[in-house]
Amino acid sequence: MSRAAGAAGRGAGGGGGGPPGLAAPLRRCLPGRGRAGGFWEATLAPRVLAAYRVSLVTSLVAASLNAVFGLLVAWVLVRYRFPGRRVVDALVDLPFALPTAVAGIALTTLYAENGWLGARLAPLGIKVSYTTLGITVALVFIGLPFVVRTLQPVLQDLEAEIEEAAASLGATRWQTFRRVLLPALLPALLTGFALAFARAIGEYGSVVFISGNMPMRTEIAPLLIMTKLEQFDYAGATAIAVVLLLMSFALLLCINVLQWWSRRQAA
Repeated sequence: MSRAAGAAGRGAGGGGGGPPGLAAPLRRCLPGRGRAGGFWEATLAPRVLAAYRVSLVTSLVAASLNAVFGLLVAWVLVRYRFPGRRVVDALVDLPFALPTAVAGIALTTLYAENGWLGARLAPLGIKVSYTTLGITVALVFIGLPFVVRTLQPVLQDLEAEIEEAAASLGATRWQTFRRVLLPALLPALLTGFALAFARAIGEYGSVVFISGNMPMRTEIAPLLIMTKLEQFDYAGATAIAVVLLLMSFALLLCINVLQWWSRRQAA
């Protein structure tokens, strides 16, 4: 009887029917009852902080570039008619259809020092592959569709007569954009920025090849998680993943607030 009770107690402590392989690292790395020190040690190690910094900075830069160029691409696709427009519109969705690993290999091949684009940038002293610049290029590639597809419906709903009315009242093109168009586009633009940033934070496949994976320099947080898993450091990998998960939840909250604001502005 005592053996059965002990087995039942051990089963309940292991999460019932849950997978023990996931529960054990979570119990070891999450704060609580003396385990907080291990959690903070795993998440605040210099190599981990460097990986967070590379992921956050490159994701922020890429999302900012996507906000600018995504607005330009969406504007051209909605407001202008030109030969090949449908082809360009279809190419915007290429990062969605293309496997991320294939995208990473293609970008690495293009921007390597002997690649088609890298060979032309090398004489200018610009090195893309195996640098943070290469990471940013990959993140721009996979994040651009989020901004374009978020802005297109809003631009389609904006009537051209509004711009014509502003011009008839003496407003310059910059004044028309800043005072008439930008307030209507801002909620969708911020939503697209947040979506691109959230995607970039957790991106792995398209970055792992072009980054070079040098610790303290070009190593991203998702790659560090995979490295720790290969080293059987499940607690350390789970701790880093928990931090990224909290970042994702915060971004999800921001996206929901922006969408609520967008609906309120439209109403």
